Amino acid sequence: MIIVGLTGGIGSGKTTVANFFKELGIPVYIADVEAKKLMNKSKVLQRKIKKLFGEEAYKNNELNRPFIASKIFNNEILLQEMNAIVHPKVGKHFKKWAEKQSAPYVIKEAAILFENNSYIQCDFVVTVIVDEEVRMQRILERDNTTKAKVRAIIDNQWNDEDKVKLSDFIIKNNMLKDTENQVLEIHRKLLKKIK
Repeated sequence: MIIVGLTGGIGSGKTTVANFFKELGIPVYIADVEAKKLMNKSKVLQRKIKKLFGEEAYKNNELNRPFIASKIFNNEILLQEMNAIVHPKVGKHFKKWAEKQSAPYVIKEAAILFENNSYIQCDFVVTVIVDEEVRMQRILERDNTTKAKVRAIIDNQWNDEDKVKLSDFIIKNNMLKDTENQVLEIHRKLLKKIK
């Protein structure tokens, strides 16, 4: 199975791009969504996360996201330890999922594809970039958060320049119609390369 990694910083529009690929019949695995499901379902993950953060990490058998966010906000070591617990499980889950797909390729959408080195397992990487002011505006409108919190997330991710250097395809996501055309063009190129 050909694996295409799809990444970009917070607010870059990865989900929009992923949806365009879905419309073309390409299966898309959203790593963040699957990670959340696994953290709520997997007893092993729950045990490890509680060991790291304490019993307060879960509330009514659901991951206590505000609590976890407050703990890892500006604490790189805790963030790395959390990622070390969750990412291997997500990686195994993705592998099983990908094996069941029959499309010419699959998309693995992950915000930290480069940061956790999972880009190494991809045959191709597509990075979505957008002007930082646009990103900031999108996130503030979408997440009801503060500029400081958004800045902390952005600072914990690789910058666009470093991502672009390791990417096979770049999508500039400033205008929706243009983005859709870029996805279509990449889809055509991928199909050609796969044949």
